[in-house]
Amino acid sequence: MKGEVKLGILGGGQLGRMLMQAGLDFNLYTLVLDPDENAPCKDICNEFYVGSFRDFDTVYEFGKNCDILTIEIEHVNADALEKLEQEGVKVYPDAKTVRTIQDKGLQKEFYQKHNIPTSDFILLKDKEELQQNTSFLPAFQKLRREGYDGRGVTRLASEADLSKAFEEPSVLEKLVDFEKEISVIVARNESGEVTAFPVVELSFHPEHNLVDSLFAPANVPYKLQRHAIEIATRVIEAFDMVGILAVEMFLTKDGQILVNEVAPRPHNSGHHTIKANYTSQYEQHLRAILNLPLGSTEIQSAAVMLNLLGEPGYDGEARYEGLQEALAVPGVYIHLYGKKYTRPARKMGHITVLGQNIEEAQQRAESVKNVIKVKA
Repeated sequence: MKGEVKLGILGGGQLGRMLMQAGLDFNLYTLVLDPDENAPCKDICNEFYVGSFRDFDTVYEFGKNCDILTIEIEHVNADALEKLEQEGVKVYPDAKTVRTIQDKGLQKEFYQKHNIPTSDFILLKDKEELQQNTSFLPAFQKLRREGYDGRGVTRLASEADLSKAFEEPSVLEKLVDFEKEISVIVARNESGEVTAFPVVELSFHPEHNLVDSLFAPANVPYKLQRHAIEIATRVIEAFDMVGILAVEMFLTKDGQILVNEVAPRPHNSGHHTIKANYTSQYEQHLRAILNLPLGSTEIQSAAVMLNLLGEPGYDGEARYEGLQEALAVPGVYIHLYGKKYTRPARKMGHITVLGQNIEEAQQRAESVKNVIKVKA
């Protein structure tokens, strides 16, 4: 690796912020592009640009100044990424992968083509086509594009729910009778070395359809954990992808593992690795895109991760309650994202709770999970 590498990041939110914290140890010169002038990365990168990462010219001009370009959100201009690749900028993940993952329909077809287990699905052009396929219900309808953190997803149990359905092109996914939702974060460098983090178990917020908490390691039989890691490895190799990939999966009640969807970047299901594993997901992503040997993914400590969401009814400049009380509990670590403004259900930070075993970590997590409040 040469002396000082110019790393460009499309997106200046909390994932970029934590990536840059890991990047300090690699002597990286960081450039960030984000539409929000108050983005969490603003004051900690070397160069910050306000602009749209969806706009071709903006992304292209930004990327020309970088040795390596990466993302912290998928909704970026893939055409600009492709042109930058052609001109010699190293872009990870590459434009082809980003295009596929941006479109949930292409993503499902990709799994089908590569014999990666996933739930049954139908691609829909509009609501009229949905009305012709009501025999497929119960199912989840997902917008093909622009869905994020639970947005663009609706549950359709029967024809009675059609009033909630989306008009736009979408994927109709057969409802899976699952026992658990799990995630595996897998990394691959340019040399083709692949490593996977241990399986984690996810708990989703009942209203907001985003990760509420996770448990590491997952309470899943060893054989099924190995199978989940094998599937995640197959996915990243099928994409021929460099970087880190979060693979969210269903563990069904009859012991099948089905890929739900993936994210080609650091992910909410890997935040705990900063404290709980020998190598964090952020350091691993950097090792991968810099083509360095990948780090050990072994667990040092059992962990529970809790998302800190903006409280209902509060919208404005953020203030935090309960930090002193929470930090008085052994094994509790708080990560605030530097977001100036809160709103209901906005991700404002996370708490990692460590224990000698998962039971101890869960007990500690229970004692602090309702202590910290993000208000305005």
